[in-house]
Amino acid sequence: MKALRILVVRNDKLGDFMLAWPALALLKRSLPNSQISVLVPAYTQQLAELCPWVDRVLVDPQALSQLNRQNFDAVLTLFSTGRIGWQVFKGRIPVRFSPATKWAQIFYNHTVVQRRSQSVRPEFIYNLELASALIEYLGHKPAQSLPPYWSISSDEKSELRHQLAKKLGLDRARPWFFLHSGSGGSANNLTVAQYAQLLVSIHEQLKQERQYLPQWVLTSGPGEEADVESLYQRIPDHIERVIYRSTDGLAAFAKNIVTAQLMVAGSTGPLHIAGAFDVPTVGFFPAKRSASPLRWRPCNSELRTISFSPELHGKELSNMASIDISICTQRIVSWLSKNDLLQRQ
Repeated sequence: MKALRILVVRNDKLGDFMLAWPALALLKRSLPNSQISVLVPAYTQQLAELCPWVDRVLVDPQALSQLNRQNFDAVLTLFSTGRIGWQVFKGRIPVRFSPATKWAQIFYNHTVVQRRSQSVRPEFIYNLELASALIEYLGHKPAQSLPPYWSISSDEKSELRHQLAKKLGLDRARPWFFLHSGSGGSANNLTVAQYAQLLVSIHEQLKQERQYLPQWVLTSGPGEEADVESLYQRIPDHIERVIYRSTDGLAAFAKNIVTAQLMVAGSTGPLHIAGAFDVPTVGFFPAKRSASPLRWRPCNSELRTISFSPELHGKELSNMASIDISICTQRIVSWLSKNDLLQRQ
């Protein structure tokens, strides 16, 4: 029997693509003999090539001419746009699935009503629902799909930890808490001053409770160097911290996130990479329906993520200044202790 050729489209931001990994895992686990391709922008190509659930990577827009029935039996568009919808329709891919939202659904012959704008479920759950609908249409039963969605062997993780310790001067026996203060700009974030206050607060609270103290790794991507340097300078010298600048490419930076015992960040790509690894995450989100903590929570296990947003008081809020850092600290330290997330490495 010929292997099914399935194309999955998620051609926007890094965080959005990472939240597609559960759906990709479900497709591959449910249809192990299928060939899964993804259409992504050049920015996420490196990560797509590392994804264990993907056989082939196509880059948008260069690969648009390949979106046809000669190359694919089915397409699953996780976020529909008119441009992509027209291409898959024009290419006569026989089975075309998308959410039943936006006018672009007219180009698809199978749609799933989700009402994502109401944000009543996480984005990765919406993606899983779409993948399940395609799998069932193809006559198969969806397999169980649980985190982690990106696994690295213990030997490789140990080697990554060894190399990063050597590069940054870290102690391999200590837990490493990563903090990414940058943002891709799609969601409001804490200020550098708030992140500094949070880091110091967490560290001092752990010290007061005689917990095993972490070393802090302040991460930055291209264009975020000034902010991470400012963050570093705001932290007292008695707190061990280093700056990790992503200078070796997105793939290397992403894989090193698995070495963290905690990732603290706003709603941005590194938070969602950590989620795919099932690294514990602390996320900060605006109180907007379209960008809520529920809608954009990472795809790690339920007990391995905690999130914060401004108090609503009956209205949506994008201003993150109203987040009480002292309350966040108490909840984070309690959560770390309760879920046994402060073990030695």
